[in-house]
Amino acid sequence: MQELAFTTISEVAPRLASRDVSPVELTRACLDQIDRLDGQVNAFITVLADSAMDEARTAEAEIQRGEYRGPLHGIPIAHKDLLYTRGVRTTAGSSILADFVPDRDATVVSKLRAAGTILLGKLNLHEFAAGGTSNNPHYGAVHNPWRLEHHPGGSSGGSAAALATGMCLAASGSDTAGSIRIPSHCCGTTGIKPTYGRVSCAGVVPLSWSLDHVGPMTRAAADAALVLNAMAGFDRADSATVDRPAEDFAAQLNEPLRGLRIGVPTTYFTEPLQPEVDSAWRAAIQTLVQLGAIPVDIRLTQLDRATSIGMTVLRCEMVTFHQRWHAEQPEAYGPLNERFEFAGGVGAVDFVQAQRDREPIRAELWSVFDRVDVLVTPTMPTTAGPIDSDLMEIDGVVYNTIENTTRFTYPFNLSGFPAVSVPCGFDHLGLPIGLQLAGPPWREALLLRAAHQYQQATDWHQRRPVALETSVR
Repeated sequence: MQELAFTTISEVAPRLASRDVSPVELTRACLDQIDRLDGQVNAFITVLADSAMDEARTAEAEIQRGEYRGPLHGIPIAHKDLLYTRGVRTTAGSSILADFVPDRDATVVSKLRAAGTILLGKLNLHEFAAGGTSNNPHYGAVHNPWRLEHHPGGSSGGSAAALATGMCLAASGSDTAGSIRIPSHCCGTTGIKPTYGRVSCAGVVPLSWSLDHVGPMTRAAADAALVLNAMAGFDRADSATVDRPAEDFAAQLNEPLRGLRIGVPTTYFTEPLQPEVDSAWRAAIQTLVQLGAIPVDIRLTQLDRATSIGMTVLRCEMVTFHQRWHAEQPEAYGPLNERFEFAGGVGAVDFVQAQRDREPIRAELWSVFDRVDVLVTPTMPTTAGPIDSDLMEIDGVVYNTIENTTRFTYPFNLSGFPAVSVPCGFDHLGLPIGLQLAGPPWREALLLRAAHQYQQATDWHQRRPVALETSVR
């Protein structure tokens, strides 16, 4: 049963369709992993074991009647506890929403229900998605399954930790400054931030309206493509979504990479870098070249202020959403009060200027994609740090954890361009390292194809946190 929990959607979907595997077996396997491991990892805020088994039995009956809906039918998944789930509390990792039970689903949740997925529960996260470590003061810290005293990244830390331990086959994540890709890097999983407007954010507790994205988190790029197929689409309830023809993101996964132009940055993404991250990134580039890609050196000059610009936008939009709650319950925000103090000193001119300062970043990235098809970078400058540390050290220099964590991901939120993170190695502590592949708007299929071909040539995404598994035997 444990092996079943670590299968991929691409592997198990045909077996579900042919009735070789039952959704009941698959769901039970994931629930067993939750029972065994979540006491150490703390990936879930709410587990829905009984209703999940009911849904699995329903899916089994539907498939037996010949009513198979497609590759997500009977697949056990979990949602970041930022997404509304009808009849199931949605806390956003906060005390303020501890008892909030929505009467509707987020659009993404509704789409995935329609595709036949089975909801295992709601996943832990950084409070209100406002941080990069998932060290939650109300529901406890999420622990990195590869090294429990280290954080799993954030804010979608519960999503990545659950995937890495076989507690679900897919999860939803949100990404405002890197919150899908950072946990994917830290936990050795795969996650894609789609183009801004590709996936609806309706029914998702916002952090920053102009930076927020929702996307799939899985263990393999091929699975991310299947989940994105269900997630994507225009939604009248979200004015940021774009009305585009439906696209099959899995259709071209097996096309070779011959002639693919990959951009290799010579600035910004090259320093500061943990040496093991640098080595893994450069080795991944060589693998892509061996697969037929053509490397092109890229010099970037407009990204140095990306983090400070992003933080100004994020904090101002965040406090706008939270102003009523904060006025009524300031004590409930704890460490997040610093965000309100910062925004209180930012005027309208500063906020608008920060929005305007996004344009040179977007323009430079457009110029990059005139020359290359995919930009290849590390996802983060370092591997995951200790849970309680606000600082990290690279080559003897100490950096702020949050600012350094988002340094390589923020540009693609500011621009709205898509980016995916896939595992590409481990450091000396056994902590995962992520490779980020970014592209121009609406080219998710290309990014997922490059990610899939890389994963076909490597086995980093197939590794499991063996130390954690051993500790519970």
